[in-house]
Amino acid sequence: MTFEEYAYARGPSLVRLARLLTGDPHRAEDLVQDVLTRAYARWGRIGSTEQPDLYVRRMLVNAHHSWWRRRSSHEVTVPVVADAAGAGDEAAAVDERDAMWRLVQALPVRQRTVIVLRYYEDLGDTAIADILGCSTGTVRTHAARALTALRAAPLLSPPGPPPSPPGGPPAPASSPAPASPPASAATCTPGSGPGASLTSALTTGAL
Repeated sequence: MTFEEYAYARGPSLVRLARLLTGDPHRAEDLVQDVLTRAYARWGRIGSTEQPDLYVRRMLVNAHHSWWRRRSSHEVTVPVVADAAGAGDEAAAVDERDAMWRLVQALPVRQRTVIVLRYYEDLGDTAIADILGCSTGTVRTHAARALTALRAAPLLSPPGPPPSPPGGPPAPASSPAPASPPASAATCTPGSGPGASLTSALTTGAL
């Protein structure tokens, strides 16, 4: 496969991965352009490997992590979870998938990378370990910590029962059957949309 063939076939998926990692479409485009430029210069070696796409993904992830470390050295990141938890009606109105994605973006960079590669890119732990240059055990540790943090997030925690009014709960009254929600109110459920397997993992307690 020539570099031109690779870039044409895999370019869109690399941009998608970069957007998932960075959360910034403009930064993602710059990241992919930089990585592909460097991959082109090394294509004689990269193209001869058994999995050139895995090699380029590793380059992309490493470049993102390097950028993140430089940024984090002089920036203070405000956790997304704290802001979203106090948003009230606004938080209740957002789609479950969007709310989850905001929480994923607030994770530490390596935990977020594992979540993105496993649940949004559908890669196995062995492939993720190859990309990150670590053991599969380390991948599972990052995944477990990330899932624990996501399950504990206020946006994903089930609400408690409403408090009883003074004087005790009112007597039950007959009421018509609740109307079905309009189609536009449908939320992301396991098995639908990107990251659906993450939704399933969070609701079932799977690792």
